[in-house]
Amino acid sequence: MKKVYVPVTVRFDTEGKLRPLEIEFDPAHRYTIDKILDVRRAACESVGGVGDRYTCLIRGQERYLWMEKGRWFVAAKE
Repeated sequence: MKKVYVPVTVRFDTEGKLRPLEIEFDPAHRYTIDKILDVRRAACESVGGVGDRYTCLIRGQERYLWMEKGRWFVAAKE
């Protein structure tokens, strides 16, 4: 596994909470986040790093997305 920083489209509500809407790996691979299942402070043990971990439902599968020091990353297969 490797840490991959990705562009994420987010929406801020009136209370300042952010909600990731879409992850873009490249222009041909954009994935809509169907639902946020959980948000918590957590470490990514597979690639290192600590941040806010979003458990996302994408195309029926649970995936993790981390916000670390103002940047988004995923743990991707090499």
